[in-house]
Amino acid sequence: MASDFRRKEELPELTDRIVETYNEIGTINHLGHCPLPKQCEVIAAVEALQDVIFPGYRRREKLHMGNITYHVGGLIEELHDRLTEQIARALRHEHMVESGVKCEKEIDYEAEGQKVAIAFLNRIPDLRKVLATDVQAAYDGDPACKNLDEVIFCYPGLEAITIYRLAHELYKMKVPFIPRMMTEIAHVQTGIDIHPGCTIGNHFFIDHGTGVVIGQTCEIGNHVKLYQGVTLGALSFDTDTDGNLVRGAKRHPTIEDNVVVYANATVLGGRTIVGKHSVVGSNVWLTKSIEPHTTVILKKPELRMRDDRPDGLEPATSYQI
Repeated sequence: MASDFRRKEELPELTDRIVETYNEIGTINHLGHCPLPKQCEVIAAVEALQDVIFPGYRRREKLHMGNITYHVGGLIEELHDRLTEQIARALRHEHMVESGVKCEKEIDYEAEGQKVAIAFLNRIPDLRKVLATDVQAAYDGDPACKNLDEVIFCYPGLEAITIYRLAHELYKMKVPFIPRMMTEIAHVQTGIDIHPGCTIGNHFFIDHGTGVVIGQTCEIGNHVKLYQGVTLGALSFDTDTDGNLVRGAKRHPTIEDNVVVYANATVLGGRTIVGKHSVVGSNVWLTKSIEPHTTVILKKPELRMRDDRPDGLEPATSYQI
């Protein structure tokens, strides 16, 4: 059945009704001449950063020591320009929100954005050293893994950790928006949700990964291993006398060195500390601290199985295991 073109006459009236809501509900539209960071630009920056971190594994092939300087130099120049603009946009918007003024023109946000961008790019050499330990931790922690190349190509945990470590550096520099945008890109791609504000030591491995959540104030030591579905979250949220959430308080647990947290375990609370060399078993719900060298497991549940074959084939049975 063909479209009725007369129905298109309704569209201008619909458009007017939608636009009216932009005045009525001003909290979910951003109109004016003060641009926000662009998601597509942040995504492009993340891809370029990953090319710098892991050259030869991503978009560009046939790299060698004879041409790598030229290749990386081009990426760094691209990142300088892209990050300068996006950081400047984020800083301008943050100042606008905090000061209540509209898109301040007198302040040179571009210069501040460039300063932050260059400081951030200068941290890449040290970040590569830490990420090398994460790659090694994945290989050492998974008997199914054949080599380090497989980790870099195939492991979503490394993807999420790489983007987190980059975002965390910008977070420490107090760059608004962009660190969270970066870790949400990783969240969409991998199903692993790491807040850029948490702190994570070296040799960090997330096996499988889907459903892992690591909160903003979580502190994770060195040589820690998490499995899929692990939540390192808040037990409760403190409020002030007006009932508003208290922001910035320690809400998420501390995981000390050489800890393993198995699948679907939940560890909650800012005062909860999992001592070094401890193991938290699958499906455990932990809201209090445990001493170092402690293993916490869930008592084996009772399973019931029933034989549902039709009568006449064999006697029906039920049993427990």
